[in-house]
Amino acid sequence: MNPREKREGAGMGHLYIVSTPIGNMEDLTLRALRVLREADVIAAEDTRHTRLLLDHYEIRAKQLVSCHAFNEHEKVSGLVEQVRSGSAVALVSDAGTPSVADPGFLLVRTAVEQGIEPEVVPGVSALTFSVTASALPVDKFCFRGFAPVKSVQKEKFLREMLSSGMTCFFFESPYRVAATLALLAELAPGCRTALIREATKVHEEILRGTAAELAALRRNWKGEFVIGIHPEERKKTGEDPGA
Repeated sequence: MNPREKREGAGMGHLYIVSTPIGNMEDLTLRALRVLREADVIAAEDTRHTRLLLDHYEIRAKQLVSCHAFNEHEKVSGLVEQVRSGSAVALVSDAGTPSVADPGFLLVRTAVEQGIEPEVVPGVSALTFSVTASALPVDKFCFRGFAPVKSVQKEKFLREMLSSGMTCFFFESPYRVAATLALLAELAPGCRTALIREATKVHEEILRGTAAELAALRRNWKGEFVIGIHPEERKKTGEDPGA
């Protein structure tokens, strides 16, 4: 059922929260393609970035508007009003699933408060990719967003995860990966750690080992990173980091 069919006789449009690729352009679902083709409005974190995706799939957006962390408070009411007026509005972030460390929560909350049930169009996410790829126990896990920049807050951040009793994931900047791994190794050298770099992209890399082993890797880190840590020490198996 397409967006226009869903609106027939209802007088109200629909809000779609659409996941987009995080690197590999093939990671866009058929459902997401249909919604983007048929939407009256596409609200994008960065219209220039989203236009590259739309051009790749030869999608001509009827209306492409920005909705990012710095203007979403201004844009949300207008987008909700467009839905209430009968339009199909699709929200996308630059990559992955909106609201997961990206804009989207405010629009979803406002829509729900006004009786509009958003339709989530699921897809790839750096978080879910990392949960699967980490090879860490994930029968339960936590996600902590981006690590703090300052060392005092970062130490508290890491200590909280290490005492959680479960695997935890967080995003980190390439400029701070080395320092974060060094601090983690200082706090818990034997904790099981996974470093996921450039997920789904050409230079995708997954490194696994103890915090101390990964901290010992002297590299000029580049790309986008997710770090997963599990408090228990890894059993001695002789495998190398990255195995």
